[in-house]
Amino acid sequence: MFTGIIEETGRVKNISQGENSSRLVIEGNKIFQQIQLGDSVAVNGVCLTVCNLSNTVFEADVMRETLSRSSLGNLKQGSIVNLERAMEAEGQFGGHIVSGHIDGTGTIVRMRSEGIAMWIRISTSPGIMKYIVEKGSIAMDGVSLTVARVQPDSFEISLIPHTWKGTALRTKTVGDVVNLENDIIGKYVEKLLHLKDTAQENKNSISMEFLIQNGF
Repeated sequence: MFTGIIEETGRVKNISQGENSSRLVIEGNKIFQQIQLGDSVAVNGVCLTVCNLSNTVFEADVMRETLSRSSLGNLKQGSIVNLERAMEAEGQFGGHIVSGHIDGTGTIVRMRSEGIAMWIRISTSPGIMKYIVEKGSIAMDGVSLTVARVQPDSFEISLIPHTWKGTALRTKTVGDVVNLENDIIGKYVEKLLHLKDTAQENKNSISMEFLIQNGF
């Protein structure tokens, strides 16, 4: 599990393309303290497993499913990425619950500065928009953010200078694709409500005629 508080930005040092996969070689600095083979690292919000490690470089395999559902397939040598190690049990929980299992992608359709803030509008699919609420949380490229405004097919976030300068979001521009992970609480609530409706439908289907037909 992650928190969406980015520890540092890293750089894609190399990408090896396989038939239906790729291997990312990522260079960083701060996250290599206590990191080991097999550990999880969120790269632009996508949970990847460290499969090779040396000094300040780690490698991670990305399978076809992940490439097709995320923006990792758009990375190039030299791309700047957000990095976060999995949360430690005794660590601070400064953002919100982020699983590293993104729900899909969105496209940046507008960027504008307003005083110290940088506003970014992201267009995305109805399947993702239904979980987005004003003042709710969303992870964008792994960064825990508060939703400032919501429209039918897009939403806006407003970044303070610390977040803008300290994450890979500073490298984004209009037209770029970003990874999105909805707040997991909304998805669980929807699931529970659906189960309640299903249980009520089953209850309503038990009639006297149904009982007689089934030998009661």
